[in-house]
Amino acid sequence: DIVKSTLEQALDQDITQAAGLLRLHFHDCFVQGCDGSVLLTGSASNPSEQEAQPNLSLRARALQIIDEIKTAVEASCSGVVTCADVLALAARDSVAKAGGPKYPVPLGRRDSLDFASQSVVLANIPTPTSNLTQLMSIFGPKGFSLTDMIALSGGHTIGVAHCNSFDNRLYDTSTGEAIVDPTLENSFARNLYSICPAVNNTVNTANLDVLTPNYFDNSYYVNVQRNQALFTSDQSLYTDSTDSGDIVDSFASKKTVFFKKFVLGMVQMGQLDVLTGSEGEIRSKCSVPNPTSSSYEEVIRPIISTGERSRSGRVHSEL
Repeated sequence: DIVKSTLEQALDQDITQAAGLLRLHFHDCFVQGCDGSVLLTGSASNPSEQEAQPNLSLRARALQIIDEIKTAVEASCSGVVTCADVLALAARDSVAKAGGPKYPVPLGRRDSLDFASQSVVLANIPTPTSNLTQLMSIFGPKGFSLTDMIALSGGHTIGVAHCNSFDNRLYDTSTGEAIVDPTLENSFARNLYSICPAVNNTVNTANLDVLTPNYFDNSYYVNVQRNQALFTSDQSLYTDSTDSGDIVDSFASKKTVFFKKFVLGMVQMGQLDVLTGSEGEIRSKCSVPNPTSSSYEEVIRPIISTGERSRSGRVHSEL
């Protein structure tokens, strides 16, 4: 309830942050598991996950909202709820606030003690220029089927993207000359050229969903059918395989089918390589690990010594 009420106050002011919070959860879970590691800050000599190229466009306001939620939770029950669980709940409640499905979130994740290296981030976050084979090379080893991957891609029904994440479809990125991408619908392409008048524009943005950009529905798949998707990775779902195209068609025709598969994918994603028991900690502040003083050890050790489980274990206590 604390997570939901604090989140809703923020989203009532700016519903576009729902997309940022959903993306934070994805970028956390796909890199060394759902452990809140994406929330940690680094230094010039030891850059965090946030400094890796795929994370440079993570929303600063979304990170701030997580901090606000954590502060509110700590004020009520200090040292009980992890940042990783807050992030999972915030993503779920963001989807619901934007009009998407509600679903149970198993709890019990522990926060990591450190963040992943830049190379690990790069190896585990798909790029907007990925094709279907490259997407599945990341999703498949994590236990996701083709249907799961396409359902989770439906998160692009909300949010925006910077021009430099899709300008490979508008310009020769070496020469800057305009090109004609046959998988871009003509009127949609003209609009994108007006939004992105030059290659490598890192300021201007376009809506990921041209139909209902701030409403969580299945119109993303309609866009893909119409060749009106921003990313190469989005359009590849329809053009690279008959099997994937059939799944897109089914999601575009029935929102209930998409919602059902999206929920299954999100619950599965939220349990990727979780830390449980004594493997992690309950951070008091999401951006930094807890201090390791002896007094800290005396307080926290009895709490985390119970119910030890491995990273491959499942989280529990559905809410």
